[in-house]
Amino acid sequence: MAGRPRKFDIDTAYNAALQLFWAQGYEATSLDQLVSTMGLSKSSFYQTFESKHSLFQNCLLHYGELLVTDATKGLMEASSPLEFIHNVLIQNAKEARNPDAKKGCFIMNTVVEFAQRDPKISKIVTAHLTAMKKVFTQAISSAQAHGDISKDASPIELADYLITTIIGLKTQVKSGASGSKIKKIANITISSLKSID
Repeated sequence: MAGRPRKFDIDTAYNAALQLFWAQGYEATSLDQLVSTMGLSKSSFYQTFESKHSLFQNCLLHYGELLVTDATKGLMEASSPLEFIHNVLIQNAKEARNPDAKKGCFIMNTVVEFAQRDPKISKIVTAHLTAMKKVFTQAISSAQAHGDISKDASPIELADYLITTIIGLKTQVKSGASGSKIKKIANITISSLKSID
C-alpha cells in the first residue's frame, strides 16, 4: 500500500547492497542474494528500489559521492596539498595490508565489467572521475602556489596522471601487491611531482 512506513533502515539496506555488488560485481549478484543480504522481501525490494539496475546505479552514485566528499575533506584538513596527495596514495598501502579491503575500487570494477555498453552507468562513472579530477586539479594548483610543484606543469594533466596512478595502485592491491610495494610506488609518484621542471 502506498504510503506505508518502511520496516527497514534504507541506508543499511543500501550499504549491504553496495558491499555485495562491490565484492561480486553486477552480473554475478542475483536478486535472491540481494534481498537476502538486505533483509527484504521481493515485494519490498521492488517497491523501494524498483529494480536491480536502479539499485546498482544508486549504490554507485553513493559510493562516488563518498569518495569525493572524503577527498575534499582530506584536502582541506591536510597540512599541505602535497601531503594530501601523499595521503591518498599511501591509503592504498593500508588497504593492501587489509585482506577485507582487497576488492579494488568499486568505480573501476564497474568500468571493467560494463565498459561503455551501459550509457547510464557510463554517465555516473564519468561524473565521478570529473569530480575527482577537480579535487586533484585544485590540490596540484595549491601545491604549485606553495612552491612544491613547478608552475610550468599543467594542473589538469597532473590530475589525470594522479587518477591514472591511483587506479593502477588499486588494481595492484586487488591483485595482491604488498603494502611496502604500494608505498614505494606512492613515494616515487610524489618524488616525480616534485621534480617536474
